[in-house]
Amino acid sequence: MSAKPFTDDRALRTAFAIVLAVLALRLFALFTSPLELYPDEAQYWLWSRTLSFGYFSKPPMIAWLIWATTAIGGDAEPWVRISAPLMHAGTALLLFFIGRRLFNPQCGLAATALYVLMPGVALSSGVISTDAPLLFFLAVMLWAYVELPLAEGRRRPGLAAGMGTALGLAMLSKYAAAYALGGLVLHALISRDARKAWTPQALIGFAAALLIVIGPNIAWNAAHKFATIEHTAANANLGSSNLFDPAELGNFLASQFGVFGPLPFAVLLGGTVLLIVRRRLTPPDILLLCFCLPPLLVVSIQGFISRANANWAAAGYLGGCLLVGAWMLRWNARNWLIGGLVFQGVIAGLFLMWTVNPRTADAMGVSNSFKRARGWEQSVDAIVQRAMREGGAETLSAVAVDDRFLFNAAAYYGRDYFGQAGAPPLRMWVHEIRARNQAETEAPLTAKDSERVLAASLDSVYRAKMGADFREASSKEIARVRLDAKRTRKIDMFIGEGFAPVPRDPVTGQPPSPTD
Repeated sequence: MSAKPFTDDRALRTAFAIVLAVLALRLFALFTSPLELYPDEAQYWLWSRTLSFGYFSKPPMIAWLIWATTAIGGDAEPWVRISAPLMHAGTALLLFFIGRRLFNPQCGLAATALYVLMPGVALSSGVISTDAPLLFFLAVMLWAYVELPLAEGRRRPGLAAGMGTALGLAMLSKYAAAYALGGLVLHALISRDARKAWTPQALIGFAAALLIVIGPNIAWNAAHKFATIEHTAANANLGSSNLFDPAELGNFLASQFGVFGPLPFAVLLGGTVLLIVRRRLTPPDILLLCFCLPPLLVVSIQGFISRANANWAAAGYLGGCLLVGAWMLRWNARNWLIGGLVFQGVIAGLFLMWTVNPRTADAMGVSNSFKRARGWEQSVDAIVQRAMREGGAETLSAVAVDDRFLFNAAAYYGRDYFGQAGAPPLRMWVHEIRARNQAETEAPLTAKDSERVLAASLDSVYRAKMGADFREASSKEIARVRLDAKRTRKIDMFIGEGFAPVPRDPVTGQPPSPTD
């Protein structure tokens, strides 16, 4: 990205060098970090112990990936997470080839650098989440799509089938992949050339491959009362009484400067408006905007109506990286581009430092960002030690917890205890009138486990209500785990006998307050 144009070979070598160097640093951080699994990551690991075509809150890809990587390296945290940095590296390289096809090698290199140093990718590379496979498979689909008009003969329907397969795998990663399907339709409506690329054979190949890939997940959802889709819809919080919140929209848009990067997001917003107003969009610009804008617009509207998490529009930033790279090179803004990349490189470097040595995060005042990845092993050990002192399965009918985060952490960090001979089963106390998560669905505390239960309450949030579901509750013990200089986690444990849940309110689903 210097003043002298990069040749194709030089740009490709540079893209590979950047991606491999960053990947090496991220793998080093992954295998040296003392940070523990987030409870959601522990839940995904738990899913991977029983392979399925669907799970309560997510499609199955993330569990399949963890199953594969832990089969190779074991169940330690780095092997649970390792597919994330690998897939992000693959996505960055795919963007080079897409940018080279749509624009030129320099644009491909710029898009690769923008993606690999994107703050959201720096964070996502250190944890296992649905975003890494989503973006990888969407990049495969986008690469096949830009090649489709150039394919001839039998190669075109084959390429279209590959597109359908990649989009299906993206949907098995995260349902936000549906934005890409909307992007294909939108581009076909706008562009005559796009419509010409879709021969009947290509369209059939695409649709057939897509349905074959996602069909088992649809069938799983149908057999489980569409649990995953219902959970996804519930996340949108459209039933909230506090609808239409401009502040929530503002928070979402502000968060995108942190997800995509300050300069790239400003260029993406400003460039889109400027080029549309001046009618200077090129055909590749239009193609990429069809994939970039729908996620941003839909999630922004959702944020205004209800709420929106910062990463919900991540599917749009594949096109965003390509557009920002192309526009800044087109406008001869290479120095600004390099400056933005250097800034994001510093942020990525800081994140690696915090990951390897969390005490540096404490010293810099950002320890709050890592509190959910600390102290779980010690918290679970306190529960296990209490269960062992109580006599294990000989005297305990179950160990029950009142929070899904604690349940997931106990399943992972207590994996050498729970499920083994001599250990009581791990159960989840159901707070409301019906199950609200997978732990409550698949491992609820029931009457058959009720004789003598070691109950554990996270931070005592539901301690009183949980105790009210037993005829007798005694032997209280509190374990405190220090997370950093300011924060501690509290595990409130007691022995409950005679599990007899009080009736839940049929309207709210909530148990009555113990003081009622």
